[in-house]
Amino acid sequence: MSEPSPYRDISCRYFHKPGGKNTKGVLEAVSKRAGELSIGKVLIATVSGRTAFEALKILHKDIKIIAVTHVTGYAKPDIQELDEKDRRELESQGVKVLTCQHAFGGVGRGVRNKLDTYQVDEIMAHTLRVFGQGVKVAIEVTLMAADAGLVRTDEDVISLGGTAQGVDSALVLKPANSARFFDLKVREVICKPAVF
Repeated sequence: MSEPSPYRDISCRYFHKPGGKNTKGVLEAVSKRAGELSIGKVLIATVSGRTAFEALKILHKDIKIIAVTHVTGYAKPDIQELDEKDRRELESQGVKVLTCQHAFGGVGRGVRNKLDTYQVDEIMAHTLRVFGQGVKVAIEVTLMAADAGLVRTDEDVISLGGTAQGVDSALVLKPANSARFFDLKVREVICKPAVF
């Protein structure tokens, strides 16, 4: 009897450029990989809700979608960029919508804005951007969802992030709470831009 292979070959989709034009390609790759791994939750970073609405059309109906928005006040004080009508529509279709402090840009960003000095959370964000903005966002929204109790830390999820609009990156992750950041594990890269 032969020994099992010490590795497995997995396809990874690399986009020529970052940005929202990759959204459909990301969602198709995620739908396929979620089925192969029996992953039941997909996290989607979204500002306007459009990417979450697109996911409802492409992802298998059994997948639970968690849409993670910008924090209220991100663009301007007291402004939530996800229209309340769209939030209600997403929720009526079974999507959980999470709005909370960004894991890599809450109080630390306030310190930078006031004192012109970076804090650890923003340094971590800049470090993760060496893999691309979407990869950083996918990791960040996973921390946020774990902190909100919307994902478990002992069940893998797929998380999507993007550059500006739409999504261009998807990861299979073992979630962690932000206070235990180093317990988070990137299991697989499903897709990301090669050039960014």
